[in-house]
Amino acid sequence: MLGVAAVAGAPLPDAIRLGLSMTALQASIGALNDIIDAPSDEGGKPAKPIPSGLVARPLARAVVIVAAAVGIGLAIPGGIGLVALAVLGLGIGIAYDLVAKGTAWSWLPFALGIPLLPVYGWYGATSSLPGWFVVLVPMAAVAGAALAVANAWADLERDREAGTTTIATALGDDRSRWAVAGLWATAGTIAVVSGAAGGGSPGQLVAIAVGLGVVVVGIAIGHRAAPARRELAWEVQAVGAAITATAWVLAVA
Repeated sequence: MLGVAAVAGAPLPDAIRLGLSMTALQASIGALNDIIDAPSDEGGKPAKPIPSGLVARPLARAVVIVAAAVGIGLAIPGGIGLVALAVLGLGIGIAYDLVAKGTAWSWLPFALGIPLLPVYGWYGATSSLPGWFVVLVPMAAVAGAALAVANAWADLERDREAGTTTIATALGDDRSRWAVAGLWATAGTIAVVSGAAGGGSPGQLVAIAVGLGVVVVGIAIGHRAAPARRELAWEVQAVGAAITATAWVLAVA
């Protein structure tokens, strides 16, 4: 977020404010997610903050409220448009936590929310969006769907045992694997072709390739692996997506 705002030309204090705003919003969403997952985490993931006793539920509920207020409050200097984007992002995250999580539609909030991140950073810096966001938004949506399937795939066995329906349990092991690979192949192709067409330098195109290479490593880590390895695979893919997105923005901006 901070990087996108900086590339868009935001002064450092504004870029930091935008980064902190989105971080706070994500903290609110994440804390709510942990509260909802706490009962099942007691058996499946006892080391997480709430089941382990590291964070009490009242404190977690306070984090949800305070972090949301901080995130939206830091958006106010950017105007009503930015506040609306902050509320929209928060709403998508809450919808995932309360409605879509644990269903075959769990990928949809990722597909909607991931594109919102660069939109938030750029709009917060300039109060407008350049034309190349017409390419960025669908590309980010495909990448977000890939991350969502990979995330659900990591919990496939636990969700089956709990009787929870997710996109991964609906697809099954093999089709989840192919869905992740296919979605990343689509997003990666768009990134490379549009980055080159947008006049990206050789160094920037190499950086895009490096990011996609990290994604491929993440996919390989998860191939026919145990759940813990698939969770690591999802995290590596997320890092690769961040590298790719940053390099792509630099290439076309």
